[in-house]
Amino acid sequence: MQNKRVLITGGAGFLGLHLAKNLPQRGVAALVLNDIAPFMENEYTDDMLLVKQDVRDADGMYKLIKDNKIDIIIHCAAALPLWKNEEIYSTNIQGVRNTLEQAQKCNVERVIFISSTAVYGVPDKHPLVEADPMVGVGAYGESKIAGEHVCQEFREKGMCIATIRPKTFIGTARLGVFQILYDWVDCGKKIPIIGKGDNLYQLLEVTDLIEAISLAASCPAEDVNDTFNVGSQVFDEVRNDVGALCDYSGNGAKVMPTPAIIVKPALAFFEMIKVSPLYKWVYGTADKDSYVSTEKIEKRLGWKSKFSNKDALITSHTWYLEHKEELKHREAGITHMVGWDQGILKFFKRFL
Repeated sequence: MQNKRVLITGGAGFLGLHLAKNLPQRGVAALVLNDIAPFMENEYTDDMLLVKQDVRDADGMYKLIKDNKIDIIIHCAAALPLWKNEEIYSTNIQGVRNTLEQAQKCNVERVIFISSTAVYGVPDKHPLVEADPMVGVGAYGESKIAGEHVCQEFREKGMCIATIRPKTFIGTARLGVFQILYDWVDCGKKIPIIGKGDNLYQLLEVTDLIEAISLAASCPAEDVNDTFNVGSQVFDEVRNDVGALCDYSGNGAKVMPTPAIIVKPALAFFEMIKVSPLYKWVYGTADKDSYVSTEKIEKRLGWKSKFSNKDALITSHTWYLEHKEELKHREAGITHMVGWDQGILKFFKRFL
């Protein structure tokens, strides 16, 4: 990535912010970021160009790429699962197609598309490898599958596109659904986990994801023009990883198994009547094994993770504790950069 001019779409988001803080250390010549969400401008340096630009706007994206002589695009822009379905499909499918069309017109060297392991659905087989079937759960999973198909279409037209499928990634400033966990742990509550908690659920620390993206941007094109899983190489049963976070807090928080046969239908009902922030992908996989093989990216690009699940949870929770007073003044929302309204979960929190 040395001396390259880089565009980060979705630059105001959690991953975009971390890329903005990390990539200058890797010698990029220029960094341009676009989003339709507002940037927290104090978090970015003055030499970064921050642009309000929708990835679905063809003329705007063409001008952004052409005028800034972009060499590499890291496509992070995505509508998340709590968004309206029409926004999810248009952003995550048409936004990808439009970005690739403009990149092709401007002779961009390569594109790194941030997909998701949500494309695998809720399979019985683990670990998951890149060739396994893609079965999306809900609009988000379906849109990510479609976005990957668009990437393959443009690969066949001669473009270099690395598709990264990260597990759920966390780190400093990651809020969203994780703020609910951190709040409950901070209050010394019992932390309900769906089922016995003896399932393996892999996470990913955001700096490990950035290392994968950096390798995809800098390794030879013939090695990166493909699809890669990324997830922590060290993870344990859910009850142990979440239990380690509770032990670290030292305030009496502890894991509490719950019967999945009762809790999951209840959460589905609460989601249906719109009183819970937990969507199907979250509660549908919470009591299942969920982990991928990273053998391909290890062998092809030389990637390795530095953080375990426990490390990632504790690092993210520590940041939350350091900033929780200022976070109280932020409005709830539906991105990873803000806390989500706990809804009916706040009612149950009183009794745990």
